Amino acid sequence: SYLETIVHLFKGNIGPGLFAMGDAFKNGGLLLAPVLTVLIAIVCIHCQHVLIACSSKMRLQRGDAKCADYALTVEQCFELGPPKLRGWSRTMGRLVNVFICVTQLGFCCIYFVFISTNVQQILQAYEIKVDVRLVMLLALAPVLLTSLITNLKWLTPVSLFANVCMILGLAITLYYALKDGLPEVRERAYWTNGSQLALFFGTAIFAFEGIALVLPLKNAMRQPRQFESKLGVLNVGMFLVSVMFMFAGSVGYMKWGEQVGGSLTLNLGDTILAQSVKLMVSAGVLLGYPLQFFVAVQVMWPGAKQLCQLQGRSLAGELLFRTLLVLLTLAIAELVPALGLVISLIGALCSTALALVFPPVIELIARSENNKGPGIWICLKNLVILLLALLGFFTGSYESLNQIIKGFKQLH
Repeated sequence: SYLETIVHLFKGNIGPGLFAMGDAFKNGGLLLAPVLTVLIAIVCIHCQHVLIACSSKMRLQRGDAKCADYALTVEQCFELGPPKLRGWSRTMGRLVNVFICVTQLGFCCIYFVFISTNVQQILQAYEIKVDVRLVMLLALAPVLLTSLITNLKWLTPVSLFANVCMILGLAITLYYALKDGLPEVRERAYWTNGSQLALFFGTAIFAFEGIALVLPLKNAMRQPRQFESKLGVLNVGMFLVSVMFMFAGSVGYMKWGEQVGGSLTLNLGDTILAQSVKLMVSAGVLLGYPLQFFVAVQVMWPGAKQLCQLQGRSLAGELLFRTLLVLLTLAIAELVPALGLVISLIGALCSTALALVFPPVIELIARSENNKGPGIWICLKNLVILLLALLGFFTGSYESLNQIIKGFKQLH
C-alpha cells in the first residue's frame, strides 16, 4: 500500500545519515551547506525518477509484467542501445550489483559503528567503561536475529517501529539543541575549503542515497503508479526526508559548531533523557539494519546459491549465507570505527556512482534510439550531473581515505 511503501522509503533513507548531517554542515559551512543540500536532494530525486522512467521503458519494450531491478534495467538499456555498447550490457549490470552490495553492506557496517558508539556513551554515563568493539559484539545477537527475516512484508512492522524510534529520537535531540537557545550565527563558518567540501559531499550523498530501494519498493506496491506520480510515494517521502536533513544539519552545526559529532546523539549530555534518546535511536538503527541488508542479499544470494549448487528454496542455505554476511559487516566495523569518515567514504565511493552516474548514462542510451537522439538539453543536463558526480567521487574518496589513514597512524 501507499503507507507501507512510504514507511519502507523512510526507513531506507532515515538512518545514521540523518544524524550525521550536523557533521556534514560543519564541513560545508552554515550558508553553503543548505544550498548544496537542496541541490543534491533535487538531483538525487531527479535521478531516481530517471531510473524509474528507463525501467518502465524497458518493461514496455520487452513486454515484461514488472519493472526490472536496478542492475537489470542498466543491463537492458545497454542491450537495446547503440550496437557499440551492447557488448557491455552484462558487465555494466554486474558493476551496478557490485556497487549496490558494497553500498548496502557499507551501510550495515556503519550501523554497527553507530549503535556501538551510542551504547558505549550510555554505559560511560553510568561509569561502566567498555571498549567500543566489545559493544559491537554484544549488538551482534539482535542484529543477526532481525537479519534472518527473509520476507520484505514481515519487515513492515519492524520498519514502522524503527521509524518511530528515529523520529522521536531526532525530535528530542533537536529539543536539547534548542532549549537553551543557539549561539550567534557569526560564531560559525559560513563556508569552508575544498577538502572539507569533499567530506560534505560524501556525507550528503550517503544520506540521500536510497536509489537501490526505489524499484523493489515500486514493484511491491499494489498500484505501482502511485510511486512516481506528482504526489506519489517518492516525491512526498523524499521531500519530508530532505526537510528533516536540512533541519537536523543546520540546528546541529549551529548548536555544537566544530565539536559536533559524527552523530548528533554523541553531543547530548549525561541526563536520563539524553541516554534514553541514544538508546531509542540505536534501536531504530538496529531495526533498520535488516532492510538495508535485505537489498544486498537479494542481489548476492541467487549467485551464491548457484555457486554452491543448492536446489529449490534452500532456506537453511540462505540463513547460513545471511549469518556469514552479518559477521562480515561486523568484522569490517571492528576494523574501522571512525563513524563520520566511513560515512563520507562510502558516500563518495559507491553512493555517488549509484545515485548520480548510472541514471544519466542509461537515460542518454535509452533516448539515443530516437531518430533525433536525446536532445541538446538532455545531454547538457546529464553532462552537468556527471561532472558533479565525478568531482565528488574523486575528491570525496581521496579526502576520506586520507583522513582515515591519518587516524590509523595516530593510533599506532
